[in-house]
Amino acid sequence: MEKIIDQREIMASRSIQRDFRKPIWRRFLSAVRTYELIQPGDHVAACISGGKDSLALAVCLRELAKYSDVPFKVSYLSMDPGYTKENRERMIENAEKLGFELNVFDSPIFEAVESVDRGACHVCASMRRGYLYKEAKKLGCNKIALGHHLDDAVETILLSLIYGGEYKTMMPKVKSKNFEGMELIRPLYLVRERDIIAWQQFMGLDTLRCACKVTRSEDGGKRKQVKDMLSAWEQENPAVFGNIFHSIEHVNLQTVLGYQMRTDAPIIRVACGEEANEE
Repeated sequence: MEKIIDQREIMASRSIQRDFRKPIWRRFLSAVRTYELIQPGDHVAACISGGKDSLALAVCLRELAKYSDVPFKVSYLSMDPGYTKENRERMIENAEKLGFELNVFDSPIFEAVESVDRGACHVCASMRRGYLYKEAKKLGCNKIALGHHLDDAVETILLSLIYGGEYKTMMPKVKSKNFEGMELIRPLYLVRERDIIAWQQFMGLDTLRCACKVTRSEDGGKRKQVKDMLSAWEQENPAVFGNIFHSIEHVNLQTVLGYQMRTDAPIIRVACGEEANEE
């Protein structure tokens, strides 16, 4: 078994560095540099959920820690939010195949979310982050790294517009308000999901999808609907993901009715054709 794990670890490293160098490795490095996600002395908790995204992220962070001129440490953290026995075993097995030694802890998230009438995914995500921050801090980490990618960021823009009535997306890094000195980073921020899927298939990994009963009963929920819509648009216009993503970098404040600098700030109204003045 030891020999198989070693071979898988070597294969995973080579797959990221060679076979998927351009679509995954270079974009991962670009995000780390562009958004200044890792600093000297950081201790990053790579959060492995058992899905393809978190596993790809963990491999990338392990490779970066080996060869980067910036010294930092990585620990591998996994939460069982209420998985079935089979799903928990699969999560651990996939991590072992790639050579990771997991720090696994339990939480009652699935049980709590099942009693939520609306916004179950939002509640689940918030609770997950809280538990991950807490456990990462126990390991001496100052950052948690999640496997969200460019597709997630674009989907969040449309979800916010259509269902939230606001224009926003998930950010590449966010400082925790409740855990002092802790920060959330998303190093796969510039990587497309289709390339992670291709890597997963290349590695022959049978990974977990969302195992939440609520999401399964809703046929994937609103995010799945937005994902399908974007997929249809991309068939007609291959640039749709890039265009929507770059729109969050090119907001013209003279052409919007109002904006907020932060969630607790008042909306600043903008007169048509005039510069925005904060009063």
